[in-house]
Amino acid sequence: MDIRNKVLMDREGLEKNGPITIVAFGDSVTHGAVGDGEMDYESVYWNRLRLMINEAYPYVPVNVINAGIGGITAKLSLGRFDKQVLSHDPDLVIVCFGLNDVNGPLEDFLIALEEIFRRCVTRNIETVYMTPNMLNTYVREGEVAEQHLKYAAKTAELQSSGRMDTFMEKSADLARHMGVTVCDCYSRWKELSLTQDTTLLLANRINHPIREMHQLFADELYRVIFPDRSQAADESTMYEEK
Repeated sequence: MDIRNKVLMDREGLEKNGPITIVAFGDSVTHGAVGDGEMDYESVYWNRLRLMINEAYPYVPVNVINAGIGGITAKLSLGRFDKQVLSHDPDLVIVCFGLNDVNGPLEDFLIALEEIFRRCVTRNIETVYMTPNMLNTYVREGEVAEQHLKYAAKTAELQSSGRMDTFMEKSADLARHMGVTVCDCYSRWKELSLTQDTTLLLANRINHPIREMHQLFADELYRVIFPDRSQAADESTMYEEK
């Protein structure tokens, strides 16, 4: 039973099928990282999504398992995928990588994602590939932790050179080719970058979105999971720079 039907279950359905289980599989953004050394498991996108689903469908419990680890890549996550994701028999897997992968070869990133998607697809697990946020486009001296200044310069180059764009484009194409739903949040960030300084939308001014931007992720996920039941997030002003 897919998640769109499972949210409509009655007591008999719950007895037969159990509650909804979602696994969020990714890096530091999924983990809950915000500012330097700061975690927030309440504001993170998967918790916002859980609350949105339960607001619309309050009867069916929605359990989210956080399988995000800061600083990790898709390639390094392959070894933990079966134990930390598949073992929970999820109804939905949200895959979100790229922020760390862009430091390495594109081929490594795509091969790892292909294997992750393959393991989900062969088990008929509903899967969404959510592209992440943009990296910083310049270094905000005085706002980046001193120990991270060198890395901030590197990520700014990765973003401004178009390398991050290429990683996101190729990975989204791979997901679509494999029949995996794409939630292209990266494109939403690129749209915002036309009118806003997106570096200011990063809590650590490098790669971790401010709390409010996690709502963009949640809105876009809800849109692709429930395409006939969601309101257009385009009408929201919550992403506007204050």
